[in-house]
Amino acid sequence: MKSPVPDYLEHVLKRYAPDHSGEVKDAYRNVPECDPDQLAIAITTVEGATYCAGDADNHFPIESMSKPFIYGLALEDSGEDAVHRKIGVEPSGDAFNEISLESSTGRPFNAMINAGAIAAHALVSGADCDERTARIRRHFSQLAGRELSFDESEHNVPHRNLAIGHMLRTVDVLEEEPAEVVRGYTRQCAFSVTTRDLSLMAATFANGGLQPISGDKLLSRATVRQVLSVMLTCGMYDAAGDWMSAVGIPAKSGIAGGIIGVLPGQLGIAVYSPRVDSRGNSVRGVELFEHLSRDMELHLMETPPIGRSVFRASEVRGTALCYQLQGAVRFAGIEAVVREVEQREQKDLAIIFDFVRVTGFSDVARRLTFELVRRLVTEDHASIVLVDPDGVLGTPEDDAERWPTVVDSLESADALIGQ
Repeated sequence: MKSPVPDYLEHVLKRYAPDHSGEVKDAYRNVPECDPDQLAIAITTVEGATYCAGDADNHFPIESMSKPFIYGLALEDSGEDAVHRKIGVEPSGDAFNEISLESSTGRPFNAMINAGAIAAHALVSGADCDERTARIRRHFSQLAGRELSFDESEHNVPHRNLAIGHMLRTVDVLEEEPAEVVRGYTRQCAFSVTTRDLSLMAATFANGGLQPISGDKLLSRATVRQVLSVMLTCGMYDAAGDWMSAVGIPAKSGIAGGIIGVLPGQLGIAVYSPRVDSRGNSVRGVELFEHLSRDMELHLMETPPIGRSVFRASEVRGTALCYQLQGAVRFAGIEAVVREVEQREQKDLAIIFDFVRVTGFSDVARRLTFELVRRLVTEDHASIVLVDPDGVLGTPEDDAERWPTVVDSLESADALIGQ
């Protein structure tokens, strides 16, 4: 049986593919790899399962999406106190490339704007630009689970960033030659990534600093908490308030057209679409995140009523496999169930889904459950019984006649299967 999750993501992409508003930034218009019609989404769970749709393996520069990862690396290498002395944590309300410094301290307002990101880059361990770049390459490669590289030829040092570097030097935020630091910062923005890479990198944040596939501890929980806090309030520049209201998860955008988002404890999400708005955020990328937030109930203020695992247990009951669910079922919960069912070894057994302890399904979780049951019947030819005494799942209107039998108890399910 094929998981229904990638098909769900493809369906979401098709909804927003016709939107061609926004413009590709001048720096990328003549880059061969930059097709303005590219559109991609990738989701990686904290268990390391990745689902993609669209152009998820096409490469593009990480740009400002590097900032939260470098901020985290600076916190690990230099310590929170040293970083806090150089970089604030307040939203600036300004565009990403404004020279926004606190009037009282001379610190950049936060690490998500260029001034703060340049200061953060200087706090990564390394005696010079080359050593810091090597440290960043190792870290990015560990996060992505593969070797990453950068293309310096595509990125000349912007004069505005160099001006920011000199300004930071005059207020002692930088303690070394500004040109060297800005050159290193330009390199960090030039690393080539895919949407698939970024979802795994974001999932490392979601997993408290543990890379979901390798299990390597790349960041402390304290560092992750600090980075996500700043991403939540500052990651989308002067659109941070709109983003918090409409989407409600920590995120960071890049002017090449990518956006990453983190749902702590559950998912890392990445999208890519090169056309950006006046604030430098991908137009279709923002639309995708807004859709997913509504559909998957990602907003941090929409906390589930029961804070425990949805997947309660699985057991063999005679000639059937029984999957027991509990609590409020949302995307992350049903994804885990889909993965468990997809990977089952005993495909000749009937299947019982026990929803006795389920209090409700979100809309997307209900649709994915319907599709899971359909595919088990049509692709795996499995016998299915649903234990749903309160009718929390319901019945799909377009498939009611062929829908599996619904009973009130496990005992009734056993009897129906012929235990």
